[in-house]
Amino acid sequence: MRASEHIVLESSDELRVPHLKSARRTHARVLIRSGLRRHTLELSLFDYYFLGVRTKRALSNALEYVVDLRLVDPSLRLTRHVAWRWLAVTLGLAILFGVSVWYIGSSSEPWSQHRLIPVSAVLLVLAGVAGFICAYRTTETLALYSVHGRARLLQFTGGLGTFRRMRQFTGKLAAHLRIATQCKGSKAAQLRHELREHFRLKETGLLSEEDYEASKLRILRQHG
Repeated sequence: MRASEHIVLESSDELRVPHLKSARRTHARVLIRSGLRRHTLELSLFDYYFLGVRTKRALSNALEYVVDLRLVDPSLRLTRHVAWRWLAVTLGLAILFGVSVWYIGSSSEPWSQHRLIPVSAVLLVLAGVAGFICAYRTTETLALYSVHGRARLLQFTGGLGTFRRMRQFTGKLAAHLRIATQCKGSKAAQLRHELREHFRLKETGLLSEEDYEASKLRILRQHG
């Protein structure tokens, strides 16, 4: 297995991946910020086959790298998760708050001295907290994976509206992925290129040692 890895990494038919700063032509760019998660993502399509990624999370260093679209699964992973339980809790607490306010307003007792004022205040606070949790846990996620190694090359999770803000860009990304997947050689060459790409992305800090080893095993099994 070590010999197979050596052959892959040292073969001469290497696909060249340019640096983001050396882009000759930029086709599209998008900047997305997730305020609740304090995560910023900038994507740029350049030179037809490459995706430049700049990502920054709170309390972590910024990461910048380039993905070769010729080695990416062309099916974009766009997933939405709605926190239905927290939404139901938020609506329930809001209804109870509304009922308490209506009861206080219809009572002959002065509202400032009404015994339900503390209860209404607690319901309002709980509804606000539940609404915040609902908004935080309701997410839209974009992810990209490599074709054979199934290594995760990109993942960004934002709130509702993330897909709408990047709709134009993801449309162009899907088109460039279709173009890139037409530039295929033999399967053995694809596997060699992909393993080399995984090694390069591990060196940039995108893939952990565990992710790299797992994707390498998947590729070498298919190579055999």
